[in-house]
Amino acid sequence: MSSTALSAAERAALDVTIRSAEQACRAEISVFVGSASGNPRDFATSLHNTLVLPSRSILIMVDPDRRVVEIVTGGHTRQRLTDDEAAQAVAAMTERFAAGDLAGGLTRGIELLGELAKD
Repeated sequence: MSSTALSAAERAALDVTIRSAEQACRAEISVFVGSASGNPRDFATSLHNTLVLPSRSILIMVDPDRRVVEIVTGGHTRQRLTDDEAAQAVAAMTERFAAGDLAGGLTRGIELLGELAKD
């Protein structure tokens, strides 16, 4: 997880949320919060491709300055998490982001992805 927009306590709490969601859905979940260079979707996809097991991974990329959220899933994970379900997670996150709650939005999105991507 990369971010200067989150406090150390928020990052630690998100790490716990990520581990819990990973146990629920048996996929690796990674979060990037920061500036996306170029096309945000292409940037998120390039980040996803650098993960250890991209086929079994979910990447959440948030660029707060550009107000962009992208979720990239690997082939194995995509069999259990539809685009509509990923869109539900984005909607849950952006609702909280709009209220100024970056950490809360990420927490809810990660929890939702963990629930939706279960076998």
